[in-house]
Amino acid sequence: MKNKISPTLTLMALVINAFAIGSTEFISVGLMPLIVNSFHVSLAQAGLTVSLYAIGVTVGAPLLTILTGKWSRKFLMMMIMSLFIIGNLFAAFAASFAMLLIGRVISALAHGIFMSVSSVIAADVVQPHKRASAIAIMFTGLTVATVTGVPLGTFIGQQTNWHMTFIFIAAVGFIGLVANLFLIPSGLPIPGSVDLRGILRIFKNKFLVGSFLITALGYGGTFAAYTYLTPILQDKIGYSAHAVVILLVIYGLMVAIGNTIGGHYSNRQPLKALGVMFGLLVLSLLFLFLTILSGNKLVATVATLVLGLFSFMNVPGLQFYVVQLAEGYTPKDITLASAFNISAFNIGIAFGSFVGGQVTKTVGVGYTPIFGAGIVLLAVFLVLKLIAENKKIEQLSLTAQEMNPENSTSVTK
Repeated sequence: MKNKISPTLTLMALVINAFAIGSTEFISVGLMPLIVNSFHVSLAQAGLTVSLYAIGVTVGAPLLTILTGKWSRKFLMMMIMSLFIIGNLFAAFAASFAMLLIGRVISALAHGIFMSVSSVIAADVVQPHKRASAIAIMFTGLTVATVTGVPLGTFIGQQTNWHMTFIFIAAVGFIGLVANLFLIPSGLPIPGSVDLRGILRIFKNKFLVGSFLITALGYGGTFAAYTYLTPILQDKIGYSAHAVVILLVIYGLMVAIGNTIGGHYSNRQPLKALGVMFGLLVLSLLFLFLTILSGNKLVATVATLVLGLFSFMNVPGLQFYVVQLAEGYTPKDITLASAFNISAFNIGIAFGSFVGGQVTKTVGVGYTPIFGAGIVLLAVFLVLKLIAENKKIEQLSLTAQEMNPENSTSVTK
């Protein structure tokens, strides 16, 4: 029986879910000082609320994608948001720092599989020629969360306490759960069991493995500084807690602009575009570091907002590049390759946050941007290496065609 739920309403449900998940992912950035004071932990220890969350997503994305391949997509989305709500309520009522971390990991497991499944649902409910637009609409939930959800959650925490922030996020998750019940169609295609041999096919391909490394380093390097952005704004630049909320809103707007620009310039040659974006990100991190040292509040503020523009500009290109590679090299494993790239994003977050924590503990939070720049610079070198490899393959392909024009076949992308 044909489902009569409007695709627009289904996409709206996915946007609500994405908003909730996007809000909880980075909420610790805004709540960091409150968590430090509440549990009497160090800033580096509080950074675990970001890095352990990222590890949860890293494990959850591929593992739960494999385990739930035969589940109804509607039932799966209901279970995802139920798990999300449980995790945030666990965090909200945490009596110890360890319980808070456990709640974060539970929420992260839901996040990982949501990212793997929601894009496919968005594409399935619309006409084929509208699939890319549908996926983009779903991702607006994450963008809106960066612009409004994180600052709003931070404001709620500052006005009441950080526990109320997690209750607020759980409430948004409940709205998403109800939306899933009524607006996600029941008869969506079920992918079935994942072919585990696809894991070998993916990790035997040097281009896909290289792309995962680029994702982890290029995206994750920012988090050496971004995880500790609130302490940087308060302690190093000199803003009040209320002013930080306003700056986080503006920072989120810069992220949204950067995402849009990054998506546009990644459409044709994503690898080359990524190389440029990473180079600009390195410069913006160095700019922030130098302005923190200078003590000039106005220039340091500008540097912070410039960082917002370039921090996540690379996300559309990184995801598109992996899908493009999987289509060419492992066409049977596109979903699995996408899930592993989500893991790579979050390995990067965990690694960047860990480095930032160690830097904060040893030399001070003001030095986190320069270490982040060093991590992103490694991604620049990897991009240049893959570009060189691609040119070599193209040259071999041209040579083969010249030598055997009637029987030539293209080598690969």
